[in-house]
Amino acid sequence: MRFKSVVLKIALLFVSTFSFSQVEQTKTVNLMGSVFQITLVDSDSISADQNINKAISEIERIENLISEWRPQTQISQVNQNAGIKPIKVDKEVFELTKKAIWFSEISNGAFDISIVAMDKIWKFDGTMEKLPSRKVIKKSIRNVNYKNIVLDSINSTIFLSKKGMKIGFGSIGKGYAADKARELMLELGIKAGIINAAGDLATWGTQINGNPWRIGVNNPLETGETIKILEFSTNNAVTTSGNYEKYAEIENKRYSHIINPKTGYPSTELISVTIIGKNAEMCNGFSTSIMVLGLVKGLELIEKYPDYQYLIVNSKENIITKI
Repeated sequence: MRFKSVVLKIALLFVSTFSFSQVEQTKTVNLMGSVFQITLVDSDSISADQNINKAISEIERIENLISEWRPQTQISQVNQNAGIKPIKVDKEVFELTKKAIWFSEISNGAFDISIVAMDKIWKFDGTMEKLPSRKVIKKSIRNVNYKNIVLDSINSTIFLSKKGMKIGFGSIGKGYAADKARELMLELGIKAGIINAAGDLATWGTQINGNPWRIGVNNPLETGETIKILEFSTNNAVTTSGNYEKYAEIENKRYSHIINPKTGYPSTELISVTIIGKNAEMCNGFSTSIMVLGLVKGLELIEKYPDYQYLIVNSKENIITKI
């Protein structure tokens, strides 16, 4: 896994109930290569099932636009034509790419969707016993540089100016899908629910009994424990990036699967970063960027955006929060 970190498995703390001629219904499905859980508060179970399927269709629509693994998608076409020609894309794809480049700019390259072109020299399956050489690491990022992504807003085209480049949206794609599914549900008149995109959550409204949605942020150092319970009763989003599920441990040092696209080395300073705001796509971008930037530079970045709160685990004795 490249740029979007493995997310904390944020637990949804609620019980399905029936009251006031409404139903709270949940469905779990595999989408975008991950597990999604969709919960809606709707008028009845038939309507809830139909609307959940509409949310699934919306997420599948997005995957068919931005997946770099499906050869027919617009992003795959962009990658296949790297160094050859610009590719015309839908406005939605163009704007998502534009937002990704914005994150690259504000994070000074800590966030970079072209990192998917990096050579696969790191292994996070427990088999890696020694670090790659500096020469190999330096070579691995030769095709990684967001500044070589050329956008033409007039013609709505994306051009990767260097052959061998690729872009991918593992870093913000699931959060974006959660946001779009929530947007669709609101348009359909669904007044409450949660789109849980593999731990990237977009919520709106309240539980069927009127209580806020309660979301537990897992403690990355203690399995099964939480370090914070969040309560949401309006449009909110939360995402987490962390190094505690996929990593390599070499000479008693943990190397996260979240790699610095400028250096080719994994992040090592932070254990997890949780971001809370209104927009899951934005939360995704910030959590990934901060994991790469580290504590000092990461805090400098997020403090510029007061609409977003954070919970950063730096060590067992050091949890930094602004919630």
